[in-house]
Amino acid sequence: MLEERFGVARGEVNADTPLRNLRLDSLALEELRVLIEEQLNVDLEEVSLTSRDTVGQLVAAIDGKVAA
Repeated sequence: MLEERFGVARGEVNADTPLRNLRLDSLALEELRVLIEEQLNVDLEEVSLTSRDTVGQLVAAIDGKVAA
């Protein structure tokens, strides 16, 4: 999704990569949250994403919602 929708190169992404390093501003983060909710059928409304969060933190938040 990061690659297709936001033009992030696959090699730029690992668990420790801050979202800001992927050039995702607050509007892009909100768009990403909505896309994840729609594609994975999860509710991330309570998840607060900031550009300081890492890809790993995002994945952990999604995993927590999927497992619930």
